[in-house]
This record gives sequence, structure tokens and C-alpha cells, in this order.
Amino acid sequence: MSLSRLRWRARRGTRELDALLGGWLDERYADADPATRQSFDQLLDCQDPELWDWIMGHAQAPRADWQAIIDDIRTRHRL
Repeated sequence: MSLSRLRWRARRGTRELDALLGGWLDERYADADPATRQSFDQLLDCQDPELWDWIMGHAQAPRADWQAIIDDIRTRHRL
């Protein structure tokens, strides 16, 4: 998937999610392995409330690959 399409998909209903997901895309995606890139693409299919709960640490993502991305976002933003 093209980077511009991913950037569009990373835009969410809140500025906070936009910044967190868009930030990961900008700072980590280029160096990520193909499996992680695919996982990020699939993660973007999730609903905003789920993503918010996972990123805020209120719940765990149902897949370990998604949780690894969430954990990276949380660590980078000290959440």
C-alpha cells in the first residue's frame, strides 16, 4: 500500500489518534519490516474507540503484532 494511502487511513476521528498513529507512520514505518508494515495496515481497520483503549492502556490488542505497535507508540509518547 502506498504511503499516501496509509497516511490517509491513519487520519482518525480525533487529533490525538491522528498524532499518535500518524507519528508512528512518519517515524517508524520506513524502517519497519514487511510483516510489521502489514500489521500496521491491518491495525488501521480497527475502530477508534478500540485503538484509543489500547493506546491508553485500558485494554490489550487482540493480536500480538498489533500490541507490539501499540507498545511502541506508548513507549515513544511515555503513555
